[in-house]
Amino acid sequence: MVTEQNIQKFSTQCKNIFEQIGRDVIGQKEVIEGAVIAMIAGGNVLLEGVPGVGKTRLVRSLGRVFDLPFSRIQFTPDLMPADVTGTNIIVKDESGNSSFQFQPGPIFSNIILADEINRATPKTQSALLEAMQEHTVTVMGVSRKLEEPFFVLATQNPVEQDGTYPLPEAQMDRFMFKIIVKNPSLDELMDIVNMTQKTMAEVADAACNGADLLEMRATANQIPVAEDVMRYAMRLCSATHPDSECASEAAKKYVRLGASPRAGQALISAAKVKALMSGRYNVSYDDVNALAYPVLRHRMKLTFEAVAEKVSPDEIVSMIIDELSGKAKLNSDLPKDAKDKKKDKLGRK
Repeated sequence: MVTEQNIQKFSTQCKNIFEQIGRDVIGQKEVIEGAVIAMIAGGNVLLEGVPGVGKTRLVRSLGRVFDLPFSRIQFTPDLMPADVTGTNIIVKDESGNSSFQFQPGPIFSNIILADEINRATPKTQSALLEAMQEHTVTVMGVSRKLEEPFFVLATQNPVEQDGTYPLPEAQMDRFMFKIIVKNPSLDELMDIVNMTQKTMAEVADAACNGADLLEMRATANQIPVAEDVMRYAMRLCSATHPDSECASEAAKKYVRLGASPRAGQALISAAKVKALMSGRYNVSYDDVNALAYPVLRHRMKLTFEAVAEKVSPDEIVSMIIDELSGKAKLNSDLPKDAKDKKKDKLGRK
């Protein structure tokens, strides 16, 4: 049962986490909050943004703040699955007898930075699938359990397409959040340059450890969700399916394939953490709506009409929320550029 003491400890730890990350990363408040929510909830994160906006630095800082072993895998077209998972090597003992010995790969760590994950071939990308979902690694028929907590934080560049391999649907679905990392504002850019003139290294201190993180997750899991809020969250996920009984008009027009049941699991798990961060003991509709964008934006396959009209996934999520809630004020969660485009489209209609 969640006690007042648990809530207070959770709040204090979150405050310390954000304070320490802020020593390394300027701005990007929504990005930092989303990454921390996903880690506490036990999910993987895909960070998408152009080079130089701080994606890799954020992941390294998270490793320092959570005081967890950290491995970086630079994905390239020639990277092989064994380079990720590890492999059996032949070793000789003192008597000269040979035997196989497993040499663990960089996947055997608590935080994995999969840098530029879309540069690796599908065969190498698939080496992460089992680890991301089951937290195990199977090599030559032997399954090995990964140490908890375990996270994959991946980065990708949305602009450059040469020499890249789009992530398959099965792998995209294993990311709890897809977070868009935007360019900094003018003031933030000045602060970034001033900070990096002193040192390029991360200076954040540890705010909690792996055991504390697992305790925070256990606390969040006990937060209650009202039946109406739970039903709303599930309708939100079902509304992305154009052939569902709950299908929204936006999905019928712009979505070819909707979100999987993992989206519903991710939405509720993350909403519980967000509620606790806000000092509340129960999940609200606003929690669900705010998290619908990072949870759903990468789980929908758009139609040709959506591509032709340049309708973004965030705009579609906003349309679905408006349709289900009937409240246009919830558009405040939509990024400004997407919101402006959506208003323009609605105006033309």
